[in-house]
Amino acid sequence: MRDEEIVKLYWARNERAISESSAKYGSYCMTIAGNILSDDEDAKECVNDTWLHAWNSMPPQKPSFLSSFLGKITRNLSFNRYREKHRAKRGGNNITLILEELEDIVSGNESPEEAILKNELKNEIDNFLSALPDTKKYMFIRRYWYADSIAEIARRFATTDNNVSVTLSRIRKELRSQLRGRGYII
Repeated sequence: MRDEEIVKLYWARNERAISESSAKYGSYCMTIAGNILSDDEDAKECVNDTWLHAWNSMPPQKPSFLSSFLGKITRNLSFNRYREKHRAKRGGNNITLILEELEDIVSGNESPEEAILKNELKNEIDNFLSALPDTKKYMFIRRYWYADSIAEIARRFATTDNNVSVTLSRIRKELRSQLRGRGYII
């Protein structure tokens, strides 16, 4: 079923929207949740919660890209679940490493004024990524959107773990430099 048809089902409050979403995007959302949570039960709960959040969001929202819409919901729910389970823990797992790698670029302690500028920052990052060569762009997205491990990215791009680590480090450095040049305090 096409995305537009699934969105129409949500708008019509037809419960078939959930089964169609699950059939088309269930494994996609499970991959996102699984990469973040590393726990199948928690991942399944987040994916099930994704369908509920989608149901409650449409209407009024009418997403143009259903996969991105559902992926974002899953990702946010998964990070929230991760934070709940790891509040008191600090460790060297994949998500902790990902968040530490990005902490110099994106601060979690934003003031109200900085929150207003969040959309401009998003546009700056989008512009930066669109200017990257495809391989670097996809490595960055696989790491920081899908939360893939360094080893998984290396396997996907037929390269070494070290190459991926160095590439991501250089991309973060370039991004930090560009954002500083645009006046962002990092």
